[in-house]
Amino acid sequence: MAELTKRSVAVSFIFQFPKDKTPNTVPKVALFKRSDKVRTYQHKYAPVSGSIESTDANPLATAWREIHEETTLTPSSLLFRKGKPYSFVDESIQREWTINPFGFIFGCDPSQIKIDWEHDSYEWFDPSAVTDESFPGVPRLLESLRRVWFVFDLGGPASTTLDGGLTQLQADHESGARQLAGIALGVFIRVLKQLDMADEEIWWANVRRVAWHLWKNGRESMGAPILSVMLSSLETIHAKMKNDGLSQRTVEDIVTSLEDLGQQRETSTSKIANSFTTFLQQYPPEKPINIVTLSSSSTITSCLTHALTTLPHKMDIRILESRPLYEGAKLAYKLSSYAASHNIPIEITVMTDAAAGIAAHDADLLLIGADLIDKYGNVSNKAGSLPAVLAARHVSKNVKVVVVSEKEKVLPFEAPGHEENDVGEVTGSWDGLGVKSEEGVKVRNVYFEWVDNGLVDAYVTDDGVSGTEDVRTWAGDIERRANCVFEGL
Repeated sequence: MAELTKRSVAVSFIFQFPKDKTPNTVPKVALFKRSDKVRTYQHKYAPVSGSIESTDANPLATAWREIHEETTLTPSSLLFRKGKPYSFVDESIQREWTINPFGFIFGCDPSQIKIDWEHDSYEWFDPSAVTDESFPGVPRLLESLRRVWFVFDLGGPASTTLDGGLTQLQADHESGARQLAGIALGVFIRVLKQLDMADEEIWWANVRRVAWHLWKNGRESMGAPILSVMLSSLETIHAKMKNDGLSQRTVEDIVTSLEDLGQQRETSTSKIANSFTTFLQQYPPEKPINIVTLSSSSTITSCLTHALTTLPHKMDIRILESRPLYEGAKLAYKLSSYAASHNIPIEITVMTDAAAGIAAHDADLLLIGADLIDKYGNVSNKAGSLPAVLAARHVSKNVKVVVVSEKEKVLPFEAPGHEENDVGEVTGSWDGLGVKSEEGVKVRNVYFEWVDNGLVDAYVTDDGVSGTEDVRTWAGDIERRANCVFEGL
């Protein structure tokens, strides 16, 4: 038997949604009829697809490249969601495929789609018309589609709830990563109540699918704590089912347990605050502690307010304003209000992001939160974190760079790419200044950047003061648990 050729591909389903709420109108998916000039699956309907090349940064980059090459569309189409990759063997052509499915929302005039030589034509289909049995499509077309169009598995009501929850997570640019995980848990509970319980095995698979989509298709750049809370939830559910089986009563008990889990998560912040206060006790109480920070992490806020209340030290806190949404300025007023209401003397200064070097003069601590920590201890946080760290290292020889974070922010898997958001958040602050947008000027709004683990002195977590070896241990545990629950989906 000939050796199988292995090929990894990105497949992209382009969806068009109704522009109005007219009853009985349904979304449509574009499928492309492969020409006789391609080597495989000639004259079969397929999504836009292409092999993942070594020069592609990731499968999503492949998807964008292929969409442009095969349809001339540009990234003005919106990434809708990604599906869990899977593999299968097609013995008829001696090939093992690894499929990376994506869904995109098409918002243009259909006339803008210009197909290339790989396709003869394309058509818009009701997704429910796609079946493996009778539809003239490429192998596993339905399997690929259902991974981004989860109504096939979850049913209408549960799918609608999950879709609304994902949209809520994607649009939330105010909440921190820990808060988003709490929102995701609430969505998970609501969907859980709506899943069909006719078959226990199917129900359990659908529960895991919901958890996977909340992790991957909510805000993946802030998804580590969502993954963590989903793993804890799935382990709770599995234990309940093992003891009691699946019934309405079991689901009610599961919902109660998950609501309790949501309450228990709040205690992690107090543990971190206690760890932070213990860390600060190394500084003599007769001298003010000079702290530089940025953005508005709820965890950092809790740590600072707890320290202000429990320690005798005076604090000089310099906060970078954190454009474009000025979260740092918001943090400053939160701390000022707290100190005033508790009659605590404090010095708070807000400075521009560009003044990081000035803010860090004589700093004792450069304090940053974390939206994600990779398995090596590298930290993804608000853009501006790296310049602040480098400036502090340069101008203050005794400064300690401290990451304040829950353990649940650790992600053992490949980190998502840079998250870019509405450039209007950047240009909006230019209004009234006479600055006009000109063609040829590109504006970017990158939310997060990486701080290398070699620049970090300590991680203050719900386990106390930790180092990179601790991070590796936590990452290994999360990876094992995730592989266990998501395997086979």
